[in-house]
Amino acid sequence: MGRQWLHAKRLVAGLKKGRTTSKLVREISVAAKMGGADPAMNPRLFTAVEKAKKESVNKDAIQRAINKGAGIGDEKLVMEHVVFEGKAPHNVPVIVEVYTDNVNRTAPEVRVLFKKGVLGTAGSNKFLFDHVGLVEAHHPDANVDREGAAIEAGANEVEPLTSEQNDDIPEGAAGAKFICDRASVASVAKWLSSNGWTVVTSELGYVPKQFPELTEAQKNDVGEFLHELDEHDDVHRVWAAIK
Repeated sequence: MGRQWLHAKRLVAGLKKGRTTSKLVREISVAAKMGGADPAMNPRLFTAVEKAKKESVNKDAIQRAINKGAGIGDEKLVMEHVVFEGKAPHNVPVIVEVYTDNVNRTAPEVRVLFKKGVLGTAGSNKFLFDHVGLVEAHHPDANVDREGAAIEAGANEVEPLTSEQNDDIPEGAAGAKFICDRASVASVAKWLSSNGWTVVTSELGYVPKQFPELTEAQKNDVGEFLHELDEHDDVHRVWAAIK
């Protein structure tokens, strides 16, 4: 999930990622639409289903979401993928990915959320990010060779990932974010899953090329802004140039 700004968001007292059933179900449908209905062959879907189970989403709702996304049965997923680009407070570049069944409803709502920032035009700040594949995973051996795993899996880079940065990384485990080519997400996730790693996220995303220097107070302002965006029902991912 765009997770690089979560630490800043946690600096705001009491703020945590809202995980509503509707967002979890939508993620399952989108994953099934993009990669097929079999979680064993679709790492993104497997991850989404596991998260939904942890949040006590019932089996029937999960299966309906898979069927809808994969086009099985009468109900078909009708969703538009819209990308908004802009700036958070203190000139922090932001990319917001939205999945919506009604752009005319969602677009004005997103514009309102940008009242504390600046909503730009398409292509206004994508050049400030690399569009890549991202796989986040953890291994029970805290001393596992992350770089060796990245090489074997076919990733280009790897960064340590802690439980503070991603709620799905257990305390004491070796967390890692593997950065790869967009076409390699599935193969990287599959290798990791087959070699003792538990994949918690596998998706296409945006990695900032550079980060503005911010004070703690400014990070709090940005964290509040990003939290409001993330809480919108139609917002799928928020990517921001903040450490």
